[in-house]
Amino acid sequence: MAEETKTTLDGLKDAMAEAQAAPAPVADVAPDTVAAPSTDAPSTDAPAIEAETLPEPKRDAQGRSYATGKRKNAIARVWIKPGSGKFLINGRDETTYFARPVLQMIINQPFEVSERKGEFDVVCTVKGGGLSGQAGAVRHGISKALTYYEPALRKELKKVGFMTRDSRVVERKKYGKAKARRSFQFSKR
Repeated sequence: MAEETKTTLDGLKDAMAEAQAAPAPVADVAPDTVAAPSTDAPSTDAPAIEAETLPEPKRDAQGRSYATGKRKNAIARVWIKPGSGKFLINGRDETTYFARPVLQMIINQPFEVSERKGEFDVVCTVKGGGLSGQAGAVRHGISKALTYYEPALRKELKKVGFMTRDSRVVERKKYGKAKARRSFQFSKR
């Protein structure tokens, strides 16, 4: 019985070797039909992979792009348009509204990453939260508005994390607690 199995296996090996060595039979194909390309191996004459299609830019009648940015409890409504790089935040200049240099750096980051510094005028209204949250909301809104104006910028802005909404908010206070988690001071007597 073991010998029969051995000879059967040898026969299978021989048959597989012959099948691999023999050329594949060519089927008759009508001239007006085209055979589907095989997916086994990539062919050298295959067309190049098409570039991904980008969405159309979203601009209003004045040539502006609008986006809403959020961080913590702050919400920023941002309009960008081609210009000289002026910022207007709640009717005030960026240096007067965000006086700290760190906050000014935060709101300018999308332009530096996309290499568009000084090419766009920004008008935004921001409310809620504190100054740090508002600066983050403005940065988020500028990043989104830039991708609406030039969809090709989305990849590099997303890579550095400016397209992601920072959803961290202050935890609510619970009853029986001094704050969200802090307990009242314990007194043994």
